[in-house]
Amino acid sequence: MKYLLDVNTLVALGNGSHTAHPVAERWLERVQKTNATLASCALTELGFVRVSVQAGLLPDIATARRVLAQMKASVDIVLLPDALGIDKLPSYVKTPAQLTDGHLLSLAAVHGAKLATLDSKIPGAERIT
Repeated sequence: MKYLLDVNTLVALGNGSHTAHPVAERWLERVQKTNATLASCALTELGFVRVSVQAGLLPDIATARRVLAQMKASVDIVLLPDALGIDKLPSYVKTPAQLTDGHLLSLAAVHGAKLATLDSKIPGAERIT
């Protein structure tokens, strides 16, 4: 199985002080035993840096970039290319708050992956518990 990690999953995995870090770590241990492929994309990587710094989990952009690079190398996260337009959004997307999640869900599907998320409101995604 291949999993596209959403922003919150990347943030939880990459920041030990994040409230969902233990849950994300346990999920990671389980999926690594199955030889799953883990993936990110430009959107989730940019989101990791933005959220980590804005939330005060990491002090600055340079540190966040370094942490992300170390995490990607240590758990072997591949980068998925993204060439999807807005015409590929799933039909469940009805509000602006659903746009990014819908895009990531479609991107995962195009690459034969499942979107891995802490969010319980994304239809068809793998909920990390």
